[in-house]
Amino acid sequence: MTGRAEGLASDPLIRRLAHAGPLSEAEREALRELALNPRSLPARRDIAAPPAPETVHLVLGGIACRYKILLDGTRRIVSYLLPGDLCDVHVGVSGAADWSLGTLTPCAVADMPRERLAGLARIHPGIERALRWVTLTELSGAREWLANDSRPADRRIAHLFCELLVRLQAVDLAGDSSVDLRISQVDLADTAGISFVHVNRVLQSLRASGLIVSGKHMLTIPDVVRLQAFAEFDPGYLHLTQ
Repeated sequence: MTGRAEGLASDPLIRRLAHAGPLSEAEREALRELALNPRSLPARRDIAAPPAPETVHLVLGGIACRYKILLDGTRRIVSYLLPGDLCDVHVGVSGAADWSLGTLTPCAVADMPRERLAGLARIHPGIERALRWVTLTELSGAREWLANDSRPADRRIAHLFCELLVRLQAVDLAGDSSVDLRISQVDLADTAGISFVHVNRVLQSLRASGLIVSGKHMLTIPDVVRLQAFAEFDPGYLHLTQ
């Protein structure tokens, strides 16, 4: 990718980080340069397993996830990574990660040297503020996912749909009540910690209740407020500006 295409590729990152506060044109240009030369990955492919401590991965297109393989060989998805998401901006003291990053759909991913990103944060206060905000939202999201595990499966999956709609709207990749969502039922099962058969029943129940309409990869929520109430979903934990 070159020229104009490169600048467009980084737009999800800029749109996402702008929720943390204003970014100057110099800061936007610095972020665009970080997202040069993305690589394309098919669905169900590792981005990094485990993530390398010296690299920050930026999702520019598609849907990816953090996941962990349990001792019995099953996979548990612990968070979703959407266009504009930076993966693990700040690492632990050891620099090691005990999870993997993988694609759920075909993805475009840019690999950025962690030190270069840290250098930009030292120079640009808007970028430094945005990276702190990224970490804040990751921690807040992890706590919400932990709480969501205590809800019944239908509310758990409804909560996920509400989150994905709001997060994709935040980077201009979803409509008011619909989103192109190419996530398989196997992925939903690994997200909710239930069986594939149970996921199928939950989706049938949500459709029968008029809470969702799905088909040809498009998820439509006829009444967003109603689904949010059903899922006990409050978008405050996402820390997104309106």
